[in-house]
Amino acid sequence: MIIGTGLVANSLKTADSREILFFASGVSNSLETRASEFEREFSLLKNTCAENKEKKLVYFSTLSILDQSKQNSPYVVHKKEIEQYIENNVDHYLILRIGNIVGQGGNPNTLFNFLKTQIANHNQFTLHLKARRLLLDIEDISKFINSYGLEAGNKVINISYPYYYDLKEIISSIEKKANKKGLYSEADEGDFYKVDFDEDIITFFSKISPEDYLENLTQKYI
Repeated sequence: MIIGTGLVANSLKTADSREILFFASGVSNSLETRASEFEREFSLLKNTCAENKEKKLVYFSTLSILDQSKQNSPYVVHKKEIEQYIENNVDHYLILRIGNIVGQGGNPNTLFNFLKTQIANHNQFTLHLKARRLLLDIEDISKFINSYGLEAGNKVINISYPYYYDLKEIISSIEKKANKKGLYSEADEGDFYKVDFDEDIITFFSKISPEDYLENLTQKYI
């Protein structure tokens, strides 16, 4: 059972099951500040779980919870509150904290979509040299779920390709595929946060190198 109609929800069709409640309907914009949007997701989650107590809940959270610079953002505070609610009130669950999703369409504000648009339109932008980002092919979510097996106990899993890409790597790969040069200036700024990955995630991505993973993303989504 899939709740949602967005990018993540549509990617779960191969993992859909009557025994599992995939909750992929919520606030997707990490810059959202409207309380009404957060309340809508929270209310829908509570009602859906109450109506499907026999199902295991799979909830999609964010790796931004681990970013110390965003601890006070409304989006992260909201996601932490939902995670806590699930842990205290849902009998069977899996929380997947996902990184920067790369897919066809979706939120135009995601890192990959933003860079793709700036390069395609020859827009000026600033590259932060110290920034590092974790990427995740949208198709790998359902692939991981299918390989992981959902009979395991309650757990929170950080899911992303376990390599910290610097922005120049990402931009260069997009430029190569698009056959266009980005118009950017460089700033000695930026940061990143460390994420602990389960052995299941390390194993899942072990057969592909960081270079090949990034190239696959640009081949599929540029």
